[in-house]
Amino acid sequence: MQVGLIGFPVKHSISPRFQQAAFDALQLDVRYELWETPPDRLAGVVDRLRQPGFLGANVTIPHKQAVCSLVDRVDPPAAAIGAVNTIVHHADGSLGGFNTDVEGFARSIREDGEIDISGKTVVVLGSGGAARGVVAALLGNAANEVVIVSRRPEQARDLVDQLQRGGLDSPRTRTTVTVLDDVITLERAVRSCDVLVNATPVGMAGHATDANLLVDPSWISDQMLVCDLVYNPPITPLLMAAQERGARILNGLPMLVYQGAASFERWTGMPAPVALMRQEATEALYG
Repeated sequence: MQVGLIGFPVKHSISPRFQQAAFDALQLDVRYELWETPPDRLAGVVDRLRQPGFLGANVTIPHKQAVCSLVDRVDPPAAAIGAVNTIVHHADGSLGGFNTDVEGFARSIREDGEIDISGKTVVVLGSGGAARGVVAALLGNAANEVVIVSRRPEQARDLVDQLQRGGLDSPRTRTTVTVLDDVITLERAVRSCDVLVNATPVGMAGHATDANLLVDPSWISDQMLVCDLVYNPPITPLLMAAQERGARILNGLPMLVYQGAASFERWTGMPAPVALMRQEATEALYG
């Protein structure tokens, strides 16, 4: 059997390392591969998954949204988010689309961040694909307030509207949007939040950026949890600044593993060996 990662590019991915370790540990005859897929080949690669011998696929940048229209059924939460990161080949040959980023982030905050998000105020930096899963998880876990900070407020408002249309909004959560350049509003939001989440690529190894932190470190308090979805490097500039301010920190590695474990369980119907997957992912990234 085959399963793989669909994206462009994907050569940097460590998913094969920890997913293959999981298949091998459970003695499953499955190979996890990297499927470099430019946009003009996406439909063909997805259609191939209908053939016998395929369990499905993971999906990453830039295809998470485009895949929604290429599978037969999209799980309601994934439809509400507007992004699919997991495709499952069903017994009848049809393809189902799911989004495991939501549960991956929720689990990482709960188990590794050691915080119950219910009733908390959270600032999310970014409004792209990664932010969609984060905001959905926050709404699903009854955060008190979610402030989405974006350079493109229209994209952030569309994110909120889409989640509301999909029924993922929570009556217990107030969701607001602010512009990154509105420094006064941004400072007020960050200073009063319980959790700060970077859902942008800023700080990622090899990312073309001036490495600014998006927020002033002096706004961060020692009462906060600061979470960066970036996992390479393990301590991003934002996390380093947060540490210096005495805040608790969490990088994106736990979310990566948990979302991968949730995909594994959808493909196999078996519990994922999460501890092994995390060990392999850690060694692949940091040696």
